[in-house]
Amino acid sequence: MSSGIDIAVSRKTHAQALERWNGRYSAPGFLFGEAPNAYLAAQADLLPAAGRALAVADGEGRNGVWLAGRGLAVDAVDFSPVAIAKAKAFAAARGVNIHFAQANVVELAWPTAMYDVIAAIFIQFATPAERTRLFQWFKRALRPGGLLILQGYRVEQLGYGTGGPPERDHLYTAALVREAFADCRIVDLVSYDAEIHEGTGHKGMSALLGAVVQVPGAQA
Repeated sequence: MSSGIDIAVSRKTHAQALERWNGRYSAPGFLFGEAPNAYLAAQADLLPAAGRALAVADGEGRNGVWLAGRGLAVDAVDFSPVAIAKAKAFAAARGVNIHFAQANVVELAWPTAMYDVIAAIFIQFATPAERTRLFQWFKRALRPGGLLILQGYRVEQLGYGTGGPPERDHLYTAALVREAFADCRIVDLVSYDAEIHEGTGHKGMSALLGAVVQVPGAQA
């Protein structure tokens, strides 16, 4: 059982994180740009023609708006109300409908078999323990045969310093992804370095990992 001190520390950390992200998203323009993440966009041919998608920690809405533009019914969740307000305006300007929710994704009551696609792009705020839970929840929330599209920084990103968390254990390796999704089909798993320009938040040469994971149950 958590002590009162543990709860107080957790609430303080939560408040500090919310203040930091609200501050980052309050700047003019789009912190991570208006275009969808390049790895996500490269998977366009794998997406179903219709269905339901979830954009996890989608910030100002760049990935959710792109998914909605592909004809999917999109839910988008983010921690920051400032980001969500900008995302709503962005979706309206692009003429797409998205259901937005403000929540800490590591505290959500995740649904079962609801989504055909989950986009989890640079969600490396998660600690290793939180990441383990999130990956399990993603698998549970996908419908049989559904796809998780994951993009993140590899540990080599620490040498570039062009975005992402400073904590090594928040970063990805191919082995970590294979282990986490050993019970799924790995459709794509690639480690690469590339110059990226996603607003001011992700800019410059970066050590990246992309993965497309399909949960069991797809029709042959």
